[in-house]
This record gives sequence, structure tokens and C-alpha cells, in this order.
Amino acid sequence: DLDALLDQVNDEASFIAFVDALAADFEEEQEIERTTPSSPYSSGALGWQNGTVDAMLGAAAAWGNSSSMNPANKIAAQNPWRRCAHILFAGKFYE
Repeated sequence: DLDALLDQVNDEASFIAFVDALAADFEEEQEIERTTPSSPYSSGALGWQNGTVDAMLGAAAAWGNSSSMNPANKIAAQNPWRRCAHILFAGKFYE
């Protein structure tokens, strides 16, 4: 569960575990989409809006910039590992 792993990120090892799980989630969605494609007008089977590395990283950066003024994210910035994990996770769904 990516949400649970995201909440547990607090150091380098847990961040790497989260990134590994995020990659596995993407790989699983790609496999599902190969056999049963989703509508091109919606997210993929596991919620991925961005299906390429450049789209995912661009969306992550855009979310990171737009969310940086949110007071909740300033509190989250006290744990930079979790903030980085949130930014990467947003690349999955942010458009």
C-alpha cells in the first residue's frame, strides 16, 4: 500500500523502499494496461495519470512547486525524506 509506505518514510532506507514500491506500482499498472487498456480519457488501472518518466517527473515538480506554499507541507518539510516521497508520489496523479 503506497499510502501506508508514504506515511512511514522517515529516513533514506524508508525513502528507497517507497521509491521501489512506487516503481513496482507503475510496473504493475503497465502490465494491466497491456492486457486491458483503460480509457485514454481517464487514469490507468492503478491511478497513474502520467505514463512516462518525463511526464511523471514533470508532474512531480509541478506539484512540488504548487504545494510548497501549503502550510501543511511546510510542516512536512521538517522530514525532508517524506517531503521528497510526497513529491514523487504526486507524479503519479498530478496533471
